[in-house]
Amino acid sequence: MPETTHPVVTVTHAELGSRKIVHVDMDAFYASVEQRDEPSLRDKPVVVAWKGKRSVVCAASYEARKYGIRSAMPAVTAARLCPEAVFVPPDFTRYKAVSEAVHEIFGRHTDSIEPLSLDEAYLDVTKNKLGLPTATLVAKAIRQQIREELNLTASAGIAPNKFLAKIASDWRKPNGQFVIQPHEVQALLLPLPVGRVPGVGKVTEARMAQVGIKTVGDIFAMMMPTLEEHFGRYGQRLYELARGIDHNPVVSDRVRKQVSAEDTFPDDLLLDQCETHIRRLVEKVWNASHHNARAAKTIGLKLKTKEFTSLTRSITPPVAPVSLEEFTKIALSLRERVGCAPDQLFRLVGVGLSNFQIDAEPVPPLFEDAAPNDQSAFLASNG
Repeated sequence: MPETTHPVVTVTHAELGSRKIVHVDMDAFYASVEQRDEPSLRDKPVVVAWKGKRSVVCAASYEARKYGIRSAMPAVTAARLCPEAVFVPPDFTRYKAVSEAVHEIFGRHTDSIEPLSLDEAYLDVTKNKLGLPTATLVAKAIRQQIREELNLTASAGIAPNKFLAKIASDWRKPNGQFVIQPHEVQALLLPLPVGRVPGVGKVTEARMAQVGIKTVGDIFAMMMPTLEEHFGRYGQRLYELARGIDHNPVVSDRVRKQVSAEDTFPDDLLLDQCETHIRRLVEKVWNASHHNARAAKTIGLKLKTKEFTSLTRSITPPVAPVSLEEFTKIALSLRERVGCAPDQLFRLVGVGLSNFQIDAEPVPPLFEDAAPNDQSAFLASNG
């Protein structure tokens, strides 16, 4: 770990948080499930993706990652990096079933579980069901049970708060765990590249680079007003994270704030040719949300042009749709509001529901966090 020239600033235990948080992250989850279930794939570079010019990588085994293959990379790029890679189409139904088995193991230790996706979750084990004396032992027990019962591996981070636990879980991947003690926070955080901070995507990282921010230490060196000048309200959050401060609790059973799905076409289509895809996506979104008694007030349509320009249109009717037929009719009608040239070609379409009536505050725009998995990729955002 490189040394830092920043002055040592002691952050109190109260500021860091007094909880015992574990962040569990399954190792190369989709690819590992495929390798577990098909012995011929073991020790081979496995890429979970539809093999096609428009497909992107959903997951890559650690053998494939040695070639530089990463999630969200175009499948054609992955094939070029590793010609011998084995491409396996994703099976999200199977992955969800395995995820449920993992969460059943979590539930043996605590009821305070906040899922982030199928393959990772926060657990508050300040008090655990088995009475284990430390969070480190809880994490070890969970990882051991996942290995013995599901023949999969997981990594874990243990810390006084969620932010630090997530940072820690990546420290000794795969199949490892790491504890961040309060007195270690500054030495561990400051040298990290800003891309390691949860929530800092490529766009924010590029904005940071423009003002000379490359590491967490660079954020640490800036005063809060300066950070707020550049990043608005997020500036205060960055100021706190650079000091390891995160007061957000583990929230169990988060309500969904939006449900959406999208298709990337094998070949570009005109707007009128998208109807079959829209109908299929409408049915998928409806089936994913109809079991919930909360009616969604906003219907959204997303299109991506051949030139990669994203267009979104949404409507909030006076009465929420109460049937699949009504939802379909509204979604199809949104095409009339796109306003593009008749010969404009599109490479992707998406449909979504948001603003469920239970929501007490505005939600992010539909598709803002759309998953990179194309060809009927499904996103169920936890908000």
